Amino acid sequence: MQLQRSITLPNDVQAVPELAAFVDEVCESVQLDMALTMQMNLALEEAVVNVMDYAYPPGEKGEVHIEAKANDEHLTFIITDSGKPFDPTAREEVDITLSAEERGIGGLGIHLVRKLMDAISYERIDGKNILTLQKNIK
Repeated sequence: MQLQRSITLPNDVQAVPELAAFVDEVCESVQLDMALTMQMNLALEEAVVNVMDYAYPPGEKGEVHIEAKANDEHLTFIITDSGKPFDPTAREEVDITLSAEERGIGGLGIHLVRKLMDAISYERIDGKNILTLQKNIK
């Protein structure tokens, strides 16, 4: 089985329903169950909304490109933007044993993505942030 699809969204959280529809369609194509499909939606929404909120300066229009690839063993989502460099994988693990007050702001989204996906990697190539999220489906 081979699958390759992509979608390009504006850096506007109003586009999140389009993202969800795209993820649902991809997961359905590779016959993931509902629980796994919900996990993929949650992980992608966290990662993509972070790009929408933080990659570009306030008020600046930008795009987020999401490519989905699948084979018999892996489902991979590649999120690309031209915003400011940011490697979410470089953040240290969030200490979820601490209370919200002790923990400080931020980091929970990437923590969630790490927990939901089997592999996550970041590259900066030709002025673009490229975040790759992979789920084992076999």
